[in-house]
Amino acid sequence: MLKSFPSPTPEHWRELARKALKDRPLEGLVHLDLDGLAVRPLYAAATGASPLSAPRASDADGRAWDLRALVEGDQAAEVNATVLAELQGGAASVVLKGAVLADSAPLARALEGVALELAPVGLDAGLDGPDAANALAVAAKGAPRAQLMFHLDPVSAFAAAGASPRAMDAHLTLAANTAARHAGAYPDAAFFLASGRVVQEAGGSIGQELGFACANAVALLRAAEQAGLSRERAVAGLILGVAVDQAWLDGIAKIRALRLMWATITRALGREAPARIEARSSRRMLTARDPWSNPLRLTAAGFAGAVGGADAMVLDGFTRAQGLPDAFALRQARNAQLVLMEEAHLGRVDDPAAGSWFLDHRTRELAEAGWREFQMIEAEGGLVAALRHDLIQPRVARARAQAEAALAEGTAQVVGVTRFVDPAPRATATTPARESAIAGGGDACTPLTPHRLAAGLEEAA
Repeated sequence: MLKSFPSPTPEHWRELARKALKDRPLEGLVHLDLDGLAVRPLYAAATGASPLSAPRASDADGRAWDLRALVEGDQAAEVNATVLAELQGGAASVVLKGAVLADSAPLARALEGVALELAPVGLDAGLDGPDAANALAVAAKGAPRAQLMFHLDPVSAFAAAGASPRAMDAHLTLAANTAARHAGAYPDAAFFLASGRVVQEAGGSIGQELGFACANAVALLRAAEQAGLSRERAVAGLILGVAVDQAWLDGIAKIRALRLMWATITRALGREAPARIEARSSRRMLTARDPWSNPLRLTAAGFAGAVGGADAMVLDGFTRAQGLPDAFALRQARNAQLVLMEEAHLGRVDDPAAGSWFLDHRTRELAEAGWREFQMIEAEGGLVAALRHDLIQPRVARARAQAEAALAEGTAQVVGVTRFVDPAPRATATTPARESAIAGGGDACTPLTPHRLAAGLEEAA
């Protein structure tokens, strides 16, 4: 005979919590996040959280998500060797960054031996995205089933650099015209990456990141429509981008919230379509002095992407805060995803967060915070105008200041920097990263400069 257990009540929990806290108030267990949202210690049916579902729609060739590798480099032969090693080692797709994107000849050399019909290839070229997209289209040799991802995202590049060689309206038009030019030859290509990661890397809140991503998507879709792309094709060719960090519960809720926001936007456009989300590990969470603690953070970020339902995921090498990772760091990043996918089986359940009182409540609150930011940006004239007039940047700066204050006060910690510090960390192998400068002369704004939260603490140590 099965023994029945009494159902605990919130009042019973409060009694136990008061005993554990002794003289401290229960209110001390509630904290505010960077969006001013209250995060409580207990969620239950009494909190009024309604259930919701936000599963990923894609199935990456039998895998739960697309294991995507970022390959950065300037020499075509070296990039080619790394790309082949990544694909042979378990990656399903790659994103390329560096001087190999400058022309079709080095790019074709970098992609030798890659079956573009099977392994999607994406670009990370910033404001040079249209030229890189043209080079990739030539390198693909007109193969109609090539899985190309142009990842055109001029506004993020402008926001990070604070400058552009042309007016940003012209950059958006050029990106849209490039997409329209190649749409016929490559019907399976993805054209745009509407990312909000630049906000997260600059220290912004989740709501700010989500609002930026949606405003970015709307700006790209408007430009695409003006370039002659049908609304249906433009929506199908757009990928949403977010960052995931060590705060894995928030990462899960963030991805689910973006799906809800995208459903609302596409419904308003009359072309309702599921979101395609690329999640990349955050670089602001990484440590440089002792990178050996970064695999913990990167694995937590990967868990968030997997459980949250990202369609594709990119994890950095654990030494990326020091420079370009070597083969060992790249293999470790790839294997972390393989373990999450093939051994932990995280993708075997659609939307495993559904039904969690906390995660459903958090998802809805983050979606509402992101929607408020999105509406604010649209009311400010759209994303480019809001950046140009420095309206977004002060909001991000305030959020970053709050995060830095929490570290300084000790209410937030960084493993390996403020806690569990290794006095003599082991050396690692990296190659200096080359960051290309963006020429000015067009638009300008206060940049959303990427910033590692541990950088100041490491310098002071």
